[in-house]
Amino acid sequence: MTDSDMDGAGLQAEITKLKSELDALKQCKLGGNSELCQSEQRLALMMDGLSDGLWDWNIETGEVYFSPHWKSMLGYENHELENDFQTWKQLIVSADRAHAVACLERYLDGETDAFETEFRMQHCDGHEVFVLSRGVKVLRQSDGKAVRMIGSHVDISASRHTERYLARQADILEMIAIGRPASDVYDAIALMYEERNPGMRCSMLELEGNKLLHGGAPSLPKAYCEAVHGLENGPSVGSCGTSTYTGKRVLVENIETDPKWAKIKHVALPHGMRCCWSEPIKSSSGSVLGAFGMYYNHPALPNEQELEDLIAAARLAGIVMERDQAQKRIRQLAYFDILTGLPSRASFLHNLDMNTSRRQQRPLALLYIDLDDFKAVNDSLGHDAGDTLLKEVSARLHGCCRDGDFVARLSGDEFCVLTEAAGSSEAVSVANRCMKAICEPVEICNRKLQPACSIGIASFPADAQDSCSLLKAADTALYAAKGRGKNQYAFYQQELTEKVQYRLQIEQSFRDAIENELLELVFQPQLDLNSGEITGVETLCYWEHPQLGKMTSAELVETADRIGMSRALTEWMLRQICHESVVWQLHGCGDITVSIAVSPKLFEDRSASALIQQVFNQVGDERPQFELQLTESMLKTGQDAFVNTEELKKMGIHFTITDFVVGATSFKSVKRVGPSSLKIDRYLIEGMLADEASMVLVQAIIQLGSKLGLRVIANGVGCSNQYEVLKQNGCDSLQGELFSPPVTSEELIRLIQTSKEASSTLLC
Repeated sequence: MTDSDMDGAGLQAEITKLKSELDALKQCKLGGNSELCQSEQRLALMMDGLSDGLWDWNIETGEVYFSPHWKSMLGYENHELENDFQTWKQLIVSADRAHAVACLERYLDGETDAFETEFRMQHCDGHEVFVLSRGVKVLRQSDGKAVRMIGSHVDISASRHTERYLARQADILEMIAIGRPASDVYDAIALMYEERNPGMRCSMLELEGNKLLHGGAPSLPKAYCEAVHGLENGPSVGSCGTSTYTGKRVLVENIETDPKWAKIKHVALPHGMRCCWSEPIKSSSGSVLGAFGMYYNHPALPNEQELEDLIAAARLAGIVMERDQAQKRIRQLAYFDILTGLPSRASFLHNLDMNTSRRQQRPLALLYIDLDDFKAVNDSLGHDAGDTLLKEVSARLHGCCRDGDFVARLSGDEFCVLTEAAGSSEAVSVANRCMKAICEPVEICNRKLQPACSIGIASFPADAQDSCSLLKAADTALYAAKGRGKNQYAFYQQELTEKVQYRLQIEQSFRDAIENELLELVFQPQLDLNSGEITGVETLCYWEHPQLGKMTSAELVETADRIGMSRALTEWMLRQICHESVVWQLHGCGDITVSIAVSPKLFEDRSASALIQQVFNQVGDERPQFELQLTESMLKTGQDAFVNTEELKKMGIHFTITDFVVGATSFKSVKRVGPSSLKIDRYLIEGMLADEASMVLVQAIIQLGSKLGLRVIANGVGCSNQYEVLKQNGCDSLQGELFSPPVTSEELIRLIQTSKEASSTLLC
């Protein structure tokens, strides 16, 4: 039970006691009115002496006695206020008046057993006082009618203000928990302390860099908030500017005379502000985030409660500011690319959705941009150089596009531009500007680079009806631009989607074919022109899909590289060849060299040597003499390729350089790799009879091989005239349709046996 409850209980007991005494005096008629008057006088003296505000209402006359304490509770002197019922009624705050009067009437009419209610009364200085009112009625003996009512007023403002303060605190914490906007929470904090301290006005300023930004000030004039918004903090920039600069509390008693306000007091004084106390708002780590300010319209320094409120308000605002800044950082990370500052993929997709879902759909063009050969920059100059190039490209794209265009970095070296375009000519104009800007030379790490890009263009709503389909269409067009030789743009066409779908179907089926060993090996014999025997074979891999048709060996290797199945394909081919070689040996055909193509990607990262060694360890000595086919492009990729060749040589593997043409790069490859043979490119063989230049090159390769002690193989020999010319010029071996197409393992055995028999007959 509270003190007020105890006081009320005591008062009730005293009033009841006096009421009983008065009733007894009336019944016994002792001494007439004199003794009754004495009791009434004694009651009045008791009422004046109690700490509660007491009142005595004569219901029949309307006269009310208010005790001195009752009047002082509302700020009035004892001689002030009219002693009547209307005075009591009018002092009740209008919003609570009807409720208070209704409670009184229900008690007088006997509808309730007691009169006890709460309401607010108007203090003479204008503020409101929360009152708990209790009373008892005195009934007339003759008819039982209420003729008098005696009661008390207890000032419960302190407890009600505390309750409201705690309730507002709970509301603010809920606002923080559910993620209400920071500005709403700032206003709620300000209003809570303004209600707690009548006449006070509060503000929150956020610190961004060294500038003060308006956060919340619901009771301050808009003109003042705009005047301080954007001010730079410093040692003499008002209370809040100084507080954020020093990180310490600043208490200014008089704005007009304090030197810290000298520069900006002209924006505060016209609005009645005369003092300002500021507490720095800090994060959990101690860094200054802003400042909480309290103002009064009179010069003052804070009392103990006001100082506690100032500190508490800054701490509460700090929770909100730190959360808000963390959320801003999260949004920045989610919607903007850290490296380039451009909008991120998430931001772009959101913008794309917004544009393609509008009721009045406007024609748009989506440009999907990818840098050509960006990986080479990272590999040769390092990722720092690659990042520098990406930032430069981002700046160029942002600079060459129009204000209404939306430029974003999707990932890696991929960018997108969304632009309004009524026709293809406008899209082409944007694409040309982008390509021109990107392709300007740039110097990075003391190297002059010439960037290039490919662009896929899709139109909305002509090519797609929603954002997802539009992005997919632009990506498909980009793939087509890459396939046509890069450094160009391509528009989306429906047949491109059909090709992509076919490619995806091939890739999925091919993956299953490797895992389930549904591929087929064939072997193209290589005929030695001197002995007439088959001394080597080139291994080819085929796959016959029941619906999609037949895929060549080159297509399979390319597909395996694209879907990451190169290792699985190469391992399967090696095992199959080793298995077939056992059968060849049983038939006396095991002394041939087996040539096999290795995936470029597998060879670039040193995986080839490790994989082949693993297979050799498992099959043991039951393996043929292997010769790996290397293209010149594979030997241009870097040091790893040559490390692979050295490791493979130690395993007894030979090399042949395929598609060989005469040139500086070819000579360098021969010197570094040390191959056992050179294979003349098919297009030279096909053109040598009709083209003198091709003939000269063929002869040069044969002579080079002869001088270096290398076996020279002519690839793609299809007629006897080619055969005669090659034999006359000293070519060592040939392969092609003239002698034999690719054959199965069983057919190869018969061909080898036949060639040996024919060779023996010639010798005899």
